[in-house]
Amino acid sequence: MNTKANINAWLNSAKVDEHTKTEIKQMEEKELEDAFYKNLEFGTGGMRGLLGAGTNRMNRYTVRRATQGLFQALDAAAHQKGVVIAYDTRHFSAEFAREAARVLLANGAAVYLFDAPRATPELSFAVRYLNAGAGIVITASHNPKEYNGYKVYGEDGGQLPPKKSDRIYEAIEKLDLFSDVAILEESSLASHPQFHSIGEEVDAAFLAAVKRQQIDPAVIIEQEDGLKVVYTPFHGTGKMPVLRILKEIGVKHVFPVEAQCTPDGDFPTVKYPNPEVPESFAMAETLAKEKNCDLIIGTDPDCDRVGIMVRDQSGEYQVLTGNQTGALLCEYILHAKQEAGLLKPDSAIVKTIVTTPLADAIAKHYNARVIDVLTGFKYIGEVIAGFEANRDGTYEIGFEESYGYLVGTHARDKDAVVAVMLIVEMAAAYRRRGMNLYEGLCELFQRYGYYLEKTISLTMPGIDGMEKILSTMEKFRTNGIPGLEVKQVTDYWNQTITAEGHTEPFVQYDKSNVLKYELTDGASWFVARPSGTEPKIKLYFGTMDSDQNLAQEKLERLIDTVSQAVNQ
Repeated sequence: MNTKANINAWLNSAKVDEHTKTEIKQMEEKELEDAFYKNLEFGTGGMRGLLGAGTNRMNRYTVRRATQGLFQALDAAAHQKGVVIAYDTRHFSAEFAREAARVLLANGAAVYLFDAPRATPELSFAVRYLNAGAGIVITASHNPKEYNGYKVYGEDGGQLPPKKSDRIYEAIEKLDLFSDVAILEESSLASHPQFHSIGEEVDAAFLAAVKRQQIDPAVIIEQEDGLKVVYTPFHGTGKMPVLRILKEIGVKHVFPVEAQCTPDGDFPTVKYPNPEVPESFAMAETLAKEKNCDLIIGTDPDCDRVGIMVRDQSGEYQVLTGNQTGALLCEYILHAKQEAGLLKPDSAIVKTIVTTPLADAIAKHYNARVIDVLTGFKYIGEVIAGFEANRDGTYEIGFEESYGYLVGTHARDKDAVVAVMLIVEMAAAYRRRGMNLYEGLCELFQRYGYYLEKTISLTMPGIDGMEKILSTMEKFRTNGIPGLEVKQVTDYWNQTITAEGHTEPFVQYDKSNVLKYELTDGASWFVARPSGTEPKIKLYFGTMDSDQNLAQEKLERLIDTVSQAVNQ
């Protein structure tokens, strides 16, 4: 791709607004190169990138082009059924949603556009609720304020699998950014006969579906006086659905962090609007101490991820990892359903290949099965669809280490609303036993072993960063990890397993640039993969021991060994 030609095309096009042209003229050389050296990639998670002018940026023109490609990749039946569009509270999210609607309407597709910011799981629900042909949500999830994104959902309410997203990518790549995109006049949007504004009806139906996932509704009422929760949406979409569902199930003492309940794309009270980052909970922790709460909950801007803090024995608040919260939910759901006679012989937990093996130990205890899938909730959604089509499994919970959980099949993506509801129910159930969630986690470790994990994300922005990410993966693939005593290596890109010097084909999953190393101790493992949504390489570490200190030592040695290999 010719960077200079791209820049000139934008500057000389009558379809590019003057504000954008001025922005381009003011950009420095390195910034220009990164903004125009390639097209913003459309992958299995859609698009995500920095806001700004350029082919490699999120802006009205790249959103229009993506939407035109989506329209051309959908069939006539999907056009007629329509596309549901939702958006979060980020800068330009509402504008990009309207741009997408204008392109779809200009091409003859029906559009269902939410009347205000909504959570991503509600979009997933709405696609099937409205019997639509596809869905779009404008969000960059938990990324910093400089980012936005564009995610596409199929008619099943799930994120698109690789084959379908490849079809959209191919359609997009054939389009000229300006001349091949149809666009409806902004003034004609609301009055267009195929335009539908949606809101409260879908909200009510979504929350009713969430509420049906309660397992023991009585425990909330039983523990209502002592159950105190602090909640923050980090300036995102979670305020309405989370506070509403907690009220509907009878939680009396919910204390919102008011300063973080205002929708704001600058996320002014946090460095990162991410429940994975402990510092993001500073204001919530202060409020929790003031109100004497045992539980703090935070959801990311599009309300599909949830993080929690709980009190330890000393009274201090500790952030639980995504793996730890997921393990607690697995234990609670399977135990509660077993007690209620609701656990089925084919009950299953679905998790990703980088998610804690503690879930396997819990599932074994309850005679449930575990299905591992590639990273990405779309693959969990595919398992749900397969269970429904083949009637060969009962889905109990799906989760991933990156703070995403789904209980129930009302959505096909991770849902922080249902996760919050069940986390609070779980906290009430432990309180009935005279315990809090920290003590519940300690009980899991004592019963199943100390499973410890850590994820390290190495940010490598720009052209040089992408080359570094790919070269690091290739170095691992070719040379291995010096110092690791490896029992088995699974290469999900070359689709092979290598053990004891022998390599065998392994075609259980779609091709993915992932390497997994299982160590000779039988308990430790390491995974490397490039992020699909950010300029990062992600390193996942895990181990287990019956002794907590030994497990911690093993984990630290593993991290040190791999870190040295990365830096060589």
